[in-house]
Amino acid sequence: MPRPVPEVPEVPDVPEVPDESAVPEVPESAQASQTTQPTQPPEVAALLARSNRLGSDPRNTNYAGGNTSAKGAGIDPVTGRDTELLWVKGSGGDLGTLTPSGLAVLRLDRLRALADVYPGVDREDEMVAAFDHCLHGRGGAAPSIDTAMHGLVDAPHVDHLHPDSGIALACAADGEKLTADCFGDRVVWVPWRRPGFQLGLDIAAVKAANPRAVGCVLGGHGITAWGATAEECEERSLFIIRTAGEYLARRGRPEPFGPVREGYTPLPRAERRARAAALAPVIRGLASADRPQVGHFSDADTVLDFLSRTAHPRLAALGTSCPDHFLRTKVRPLVLDLPPAAPVDEVTVRLRELHAAYREEYRAYYERYATPASPAMRGADPAIVLVPGVGMFSFGKDKQTARVAGEFYLNAVQVMRGAEAVSTYAPIGEAEKFRIEYWELEEAKLRRMPAPKPLATRVALVTGAGSGIGRAIARRLAAEGACVVVADRDGAGAARVADELGGPDHAVAVTVDVTSEAQITAAFDRAALAFGGVDLVVNNAGISLSRPLLETTADDWDRQHSIMARGSFLVSREAARMMTAQGLGGDIVYVVSKNAIFAGPRNIAYSATKADQAHQVRLLAAELGEHSIRVNGVNPDGVVRGSGIFAGGWGAERAAVYGVEEEKLGEFYAQRTLLKREVLPEHVANAVYALTGGDLSHTTGLLVPVDAGVAAAFLR
Repeated sequence: MPRPVPEVPEVPDVPEVPDESAVPEVPESAQASQTTQPTQPPEVAALLARSNRLGSDPRNTNYAGGNTSAKGAGIDPVTGRDTELLWVKGSGGDLGTLTPSGLAVLRLDRLRALADVYPGVDREDEMVAAFDHCLHGRGGAAPSIDTAMHGLVDAPHVDHLHPDSGIALACAADGEKLTADCFGDRVVWVPWRRPGFQLGLDIAAVKAANPRAVGCVLGGHGITAWGATAEECEERSLFIIRTAGEYLARRGRPEPFGPVREGYTPLPRAERRARAAALAPVIRGLASADRPQVGHFSDADTVLDFLSRTAHPRLAALGTSCPDHFLRTKVRPLVLDLPPAAPVDEVTVRLRELHAAYREEYRAYYERYATPASPAMRGADPAIVLVPGVGMFSFGKDKQTARVAGEFYLNAVQVMRGAEAVSTYAPIGEAEKFRIEYWELEEAKLRRMPAPKPLATRVALVTGAGSGIGRAIARRLAAEGACVVVADRDGAGAARVADELGGPDHAVAVTVDVTSEAQITAAFDRAALAFGGVDLVVNNAGISLSRPLLETTADDWDRQHSIMARGSFLVSREAARMMTAQGLGGDIVYVVSKNAIFAGPRNIAYSATKADQAHQVRLLAAELGEHSIRVNGVNPDGVVRGSGIFAGGWGAERAAVYGVEEEKLGEFYAQRTLLKREVLPEHVANAVYALTGGDLSHTTGLLVPVDAGVAAAFLR
């Protein structure tokens, strides 16, 4: 079945939902893609328009969840004759942004002929490989597990969706009775069956046996609708979703999660955000026991209300419902069993105890249902951690995956609410969940995914990243897979860089003056809420004034030391606090200067503060090694083009010192080097990556020259 992909402005409160599987990015709108493909069949144009409308509304389906299809005539490229084709959303795509490239195209006669060779439900997984033999031409996107449903149902257009209202009926204890009460004979109940070829046969039989039906509710799963035209199919899908929602609202009891539990009401917003920031690194460290994870935080009203109610422990223990949900949220969440006002130290201790118990229980769950043919256990850490009064922490291999997991759990809470309002929430059992979670087809999907980038799962905070060297470092780290917190005193510049890096799933901007302890703390809190913590910090913020000794004022001295020496100290101190709380190790990199070694004229304040930074590298490397935190630095020189410092007046001052034109200062610096090469911001960024990308895992306390060779600055 298709697997979702993915926002996180300021840590969003409202779900959207995207996919942990490899999903091609399709920034063009459906309209744009259609205008560039004027010869596409009318059925395809109608299918794309319908898919985009349905997928753009979260009430209809999870983002990147569900699939749609259309049947129509096409030309056989071999015979030149008309042949009936099926266009269906491919594996891993998103309805809201679906374009022609996201469709699988199959010959309908060959697909339906598979029913004659179907070996039975015990071997139905073999049919997925058979879909490849039904492709038309190159076939477009990879067919999903739901392809059989679309091809075998005798209707020109079919929608399969995962609306909360429909899943609430599908996961109610008496879902079949409720479906009949809600829809009469217009919508038919189909008992739970794992997605696959047999489910396609079941739905096709249900449609054939119920001529008045416009669709069905799939037990434990979602809904399917069909129609003679794209418009009719869409209308019927919306009819099922809307009617189910109205039924739940009309028939449901007012407090399906029970009364508010005393002492479990949400903390005030500022207080819960502060507590979430304090807990996030601890929780991220626990969730990364088996493999590093990126985090996401949500304090949406939906989850806060759920956690304040008396029924939440019982319901959370039952786990999520629809396969799309628990594939991303794991079989159940970890739930803190302390009230919001409990001291943070007590909460931390309890979280560690609960995490140990969760891992034991998950291993037992795996061992209960695993067979010799099952894939190996993928990890026993929770994907969802719920903290009453504070919110929800979710985790994944990248920010998008972490956010998606959280959004799916919010969907699951809405499903629980609907089911409990009219009945009792009764998701499919553990054995079936295991069959989905450790399905060989899912494992094959994971094996096909590209290898992670070197800095995947790492969160970097770069100071002075709104321009110059800092911007180049942020760009390089993001290109290598890191999530980046772009920190700069110029908030607008930081925001521009964060947008360049791909927006909230990849980078967030923070306005921070590194001379302010409060602003530094706030920047790290922002990192904790956005990504779960910080693993890599680059002290790059800087300023420079070139003055002879007698013209250097105390203010000149204090200003440069405050920003670079004191600022680096404050940033490193906060980084060390967060990294030790996570227990995952980390990297701190200082952008120093060759002037920390080289004694040049008319530069006392700048060079002295750079020497301070250089020794901070050594001191912190010695102190933080026991926490697996490595501290290194780079010594650039002559970075003129693209440098914020040089553009801010430093270039003119240094050009005057050396008696050259300012626009030729870079050339001047290059000619005095051993390599006769000009140093650019990208070269400094390369050195930062070399220190943090994994190949120098046993290196700490090192200062790397990035100066094209200045012999006087050689380290001795």
